[in-house]
Amino acid sequence: MRRTAPLVACCLLALAGCHKAADTDQADLSRVSATPVSTAKAQTASAPTTQTALDHVDRDGAPITVAGMSLQRYTFQPSPQPQLTVALDKGEWDWSKAGSLHVDMQNAMPWAVTLTVDIDGAKEGQHLHATVGIPAGPPQTLIIPLHATSPRSMGMQAGPPMPYMAGGKRVFVATTVEGSIDLAHVKAVRLGMPAPTAAQTLLFGKLDTSAGDHDLRDAYTGIVDAWGQYTRGQWPGKIDSDDALRGVRHKAKPATIGPAVAHKGFDRYGGRTDLPAFKASGWFRTEQRDGRWHLVTPEGHAFFSLGVNVVDDDGGRTYIEGREFMFRDLPRNSGRWAPFFGTAGKPSGDQSASAGIAYNHGRWFDYYSANLFLADGHHWRQAWRARTLDRLENWGFNTLGNWSDEALTQTHHLAYTRSVNIAGVFGNVSSGYDYWGRMPDPFDPRFAQAADTAAAQAAREVRDDPWLLGYFADNELAWAGQGPQGRWGLAQGTLRGEARSPAKQAFIDVLKKKYGTPAKLAAAWGIALDTWDALEATNYAAPDPNEAHPAIADDYSAWLRQYADQYFHTVAQAIHKHDPHHLFLGGRFAVHTPEAVASCAQYCDVVSFNGYADVPEHAFDAAAFAKLGKPALIGEFHFGSDDRGPFGKGVVPVWNEQQRGGAYARYVAAAAANPVIVGVHWFQYVDQPITGRLLDGENAHIGLVAITDKPFKSFVDAVREANRNTGY
Repeated sequence: MRRTAPLVACCLLALAGCHKAADTDQADLSRVSATPVSTAKAQTASAPTTQTALDHVDRDGAPITVAGMSLQRYTFQPSPQPQLTVALDKGEWDWSKAGSLHVDMQNAMPWAVTLTVDIDGAKEGQHLHATVGIPAGPPQTLIIPLHATSPRSMGMQAGPPMPYMAGGKRVFVATTVEGSIDLAHVKAVRLGMPAPTAAQTLLFGKLDTSAGDHDLRDAYTGIVDAWGQYTRGQWPGKIDSDDALRGVRHKAKPATIGPAVAHKGFDRYGGRTDLPAFKASGWFRTEQRDGRWHLVTPEGHAFFSLGVNVVDDDGGRTYIEGREFMFRDLPRNSGRWAPFFGTAGKPSGDQSASAGIAYNHGRWFDYYSANLFLADGHHWRQAWRARTLDRLENWGFNTLGNWSDEALTQTHHLAYTRSVNIAGVFGNVSSGYDYWGRMPDPFDPRFAQAADTAAAQAAREVRDDPWLLGYFADNELAWAGQGPQGRWGLAQGTLRGEARSPAKQAFIDVLKKKYGTPAKLAAAWGIALDTWDALEATNYAAPDPNEAHPAIADDYSAWLRQYADQYFHTVAQAIHKHDPHHLFLGGRFAVHTPEAVASCAQYCDVVSFNGYADVPEHAFDAAAFAKLGKPALIGEFHFGSDDRGPFGKGVVPVWNEQQRGGAYARYVAAAAANPVIVGVHWFQYVDQPITGRLLDGENAHIGLVAITDKPFKSFVDAVREANRNTGY
C-alpha cells in the first residue's frame, strides 16, 4: 500500500525562485507539521513552501536534538523503493550558485544502511544520483556534490572512506555522483532505499546547499602523510615517524651467491624429494602421473608453483602533479629525494581500464622506494632484495611471478617467470570489452614479426637458465565481450572492422568457402545480404546468435577457434624458436571463451588463468578443462580489505584483514587439491598507493607488505601456514 502524507516544513529560508539572491537554501526535515498542503498554500500564498511526501516511509515521534542537530526519525518500510521526497509546493529551486547539497542525518540501525539520493531537474532526463552506505553511529552531515563525480576524476579507482571528521564534525561526502542537471531548475530531492527486506530507521534534519566545490576537494585534501599512508585512519602497524619506519626493518641476511642450499625434503629448486622422482631433464617441464598434473623441476621432482607477482621496488609510484593538495609533507624534488621523483606522459591507446582517470600524467613520487631509502640508507636496494628473498622463502613461496625485479633472479633463490610483451604497429580487433585495449590481429603479418622480436628480447639473457619456469605471453587479452552475447564479441568485432583488416578478410574468406554465395549465408544466418561486398562495410552489424539460426553460433565458434589458433601458434613458434628449453605458460586469461582455452591447451605447455574468485574452480571450468590434456596455472589471485590504509578492496573483497588470511588458505588448499592445477601466484607483493598506481589508478590493499615495507603479520602468518600445508 502506498503511504503518502504531504507535510509542510517550517523555518524555511530562500527556497523559492524569487529568492535567487540567497547564498543558502534550507529545509528542515525535523520540523514538519501535519497541516494539509491545501491549507498551507492558503496561509502562505505569497511565498512557496517546502513539502515532504512519504512513500512507504513513516514519520515516528517528535524531533530530537543529537550533537547539536535537530533530527526527525523516519522508518523506511519493506518495499521496492521506499522514499522521502522534498519539493516546493510550487515553482523550482535555483541552485545555480550552489556546489553541494547538505543533509543532517543519523543511521539509527546497528548496521550500515544503503541510502540513495536523487536530485531531479525540471526537464526530462535532468537527474543526479548517489548511492551511499551510511554506517551506524553518531549523527553526521551528508554532502552530495551537485555534479557528476567519482574517485576516478581524482585519479584513483576507490575514494577515501567515509565519514571523516572535519572541524569537529562528522562529514560524509558522496565521492560518486552520476548524471547531470540544470541547477537553475531543481524540482525535488528524494531520499530512498533500494528494496529493504526489513524496516530501517534513519533520522533527518536540515537540508541546505553550499556554494563552490570545496566540500569535494576537502574530502581529498591532506589524505596522504609523509610515508604514503592514509592520514585519517589508524590500524596495527601504521608508523608515525622515521624512527618507527626504521624500526620495522629486520636485519637482512647477506644475499646468497649461487644456488640456495636445499631444504630437507626438497631439491634446490623447491621440488619434493619425498615423492617418487620423475625423469630429470635439466629444465622445468610438466608431466601427468596417476591422473594428476605436476610441474617437474630440472632435477626431476614434483613442484607446485607458489608465486608472488610484482615483487619490485617501484610499486609506490603515484601522480602528484595537479593534486598536490592531497599530499602532506611531500619532500622537495631535489637532493637526496630527486631519485624518487619522475615524470610520465599521457597514456595512449584505447584501454577502458584507465577511462575517466584524471591526474594521469606528469610528475610522480615513489613512496615505497623513498621509505626503503629512509630505512636502509644509500644501499637500500641491495638491502631490500636480500630481505625480500628471505621473506618470500620464509613465507613458503618458491616462485617469483610476473613483473618482478629481474635482479632478484640472479641470486637463484627462487624459480621465476618471464613475460613476452608483444607490442608494435599491427592491426587490432575490438571484442566489445577492451579493458586493456583491443585484441591484436594475429592475421596481420606484422604481428608475427612483433611476436618474434618480443620472444627474442624476453629469452635473450635467460634461455639457458634452469631456474626459469617459463614464459607468459601478453596479459588478460580481450578474448570475449560483455553480457549474454559476450562469448561472440571477438567474432562480431572482426566483422565490424574496416575492410583492410586482415582478420576481417580472413573471416570473410572462410564464409565464402563455406557458403559459396551470399544468398546461402543470408539464409543460414537469417539476414539480408545481396553481395559479399556488404560484409566489407566498416561497422557491419553482425547478427547475434539465436535458436532459429544455429549456423551463426557455429560459424562464430569456428572463427573464434581459428583466431585463437592463429595467435597461439604464432606466439608459440616465436618462443620455441628463441628458447627451445622452457615452458610456454599461456596468456593469463581473464575473460575467455571455450575456443580460446582449447586453442591455448593445444599450443601451450600450461594454460594460465588470472583466477579472481573465492576458489579457482569458480574462475574457470576446471572439469571441462581437465578434458583438454594440459595443466593449469593460476597467474593471479588476491583478497583485499579496506582496513589497512588503501581505499580499494581489490577484485575479490573480504570484510577485514583477518579474513584475508582465511580466504588465502581456502584458495590455495582448493588449488592444491585440484589435479589439473600446478600452481598459484598471488597479486601482489606491495600494497598499491592510496592515491592510485600510475597505470590506471588502482589503489587497493592487496599486498603482503605495506607501502612502508612492513609485513601484514597476521596475514603473512596465515599465508606461511597455508603454503606449508600444500606440502611444498
